[in-house]
Amino acid sequence: MASKQDYTYPYSPLPSPQPSQTVILLTPYLRHRRPSFLHHLRCTLIFTAVILLLSASVYFLYPSDPDISVSRIQLNHIRVLDSLKPALDLSFSLTIKVRNRDFFSLDYDSLVVSIGYRGRELGLVKSKGGHLRARDSSYVNATLELDGLEVVHDVIYLIGDLAKGVIGFDTIAQVKGDLGALLFQIPIEGKVSCEVFVNVNSQKISHQDCHPM
Repeated sequence: MASKQDYTYPYSPLPSPQPSQTVILLTPYLRHRRPSFLHHLRCTLIFTAVILLLSASVYFLYPSDPDISVSRIQLNHIRVLDSLKPALDLSFSLTIKVRNRDFFSLDYDSLVVSIGYRGRELGLVKSKGGHLRARDSSYVNATLELDGLEVVHDVIYLIGDLAKGVIGFDTIAQVKGDLGALLFQIPIEGKVSCEVFVNVNSQKISHQDCHPM
């Protein structure tokens, strides 16, 4: 019997298992810093500067009415005609200053000056208009004259003022026009009112008080 022979079979050893590797990706951590005091201060200053700039722009560019003032007022003459119905002969000379306060040109149509007694208008005069450049002024002369105007409604008060020797009148100067702001025409208006007390005996103004309306 054949003897059992040992047979050796060649084989390749199995590769030993490699240890598993785990890769962990770490993202950088951004630490949020609290806004510092200087940051708050800087933002506050910038905001305040913007508000001031806008306010200044509105103040300088917003259209405003012209400034009207009475530079001179002079009584030429006054006389009360004695009749059944008292009448007035009266003449005033005025110099009105019109000042354009805006940064745009001003075209005014006319200057109207009226005179009244105890709230009632007695007469008015209208002068020609003109053109004013930005931030410019102009002087306009006007003469108010009343020849033989009968005073009907307030004749009792007129007689009392004549007895005192002083008569008070109201004058109103008014300017209307258009302000040329860029491509727009903006209507504007300016007024000034004066109380004028004249002495009938001395033919002079004893007191006057003017203020814008």
